[in-house]
Amino acid sequence: MDLKDIMSSDAVRNLPQASSKKRLLQTISEQAAAVYNLDASEVLGALSERENLGSTGVGHGVAIPHARFESLDRVYGLFTRLDKPVDFDSIDRQPVDLVFTILAPQNEGAEHLKALALVSRTLRAENICTKLRANNDETTLFTLLTQQDDIRAA
Repeated sequence: MDLKDIMSSDAVRNLPQASSKKRLLQTISEQAAAVYNLDASEVLGALSERENLGSTGVGHGVAIPHARFESLDRVYGLFTRLDKPVDFDSIDRQPVDLVFTILAPQNEGAEHLKALALVSRTLRAENICTKLRANNDETTLFTLLTQQDDIRAA
């Protein structure tokens, strides 16, 4: 699995800022609706429900919100880069500026885990995060995320 297998180029967004975690999740849900023809309120509800279980802010300015849906037939990904980091209740208490959202089918646990592992490995690489933070062009961000030949899911 590669990131280009789960996301399209229009699933990458650079945002100047988000006023809150809740507003950021709402913006991501609207993007999921526009890009993948999903129901924005269903996406927001699922992402919010998952966040209520515990923050998906994994530290070092990175969050990986994710949720499962009965209606999906494959894993979908969205990437959001923020110019101004937002508080995301991360484990290290640092604000978040790199957000990769994973939307997965309810009954595809293995694919969901592969996607989480791949995104986690990608965004743990300091050199990749540095490049993502240094660029605000959405085409460049997509290329940086999808041209990582050395990062693969198991």
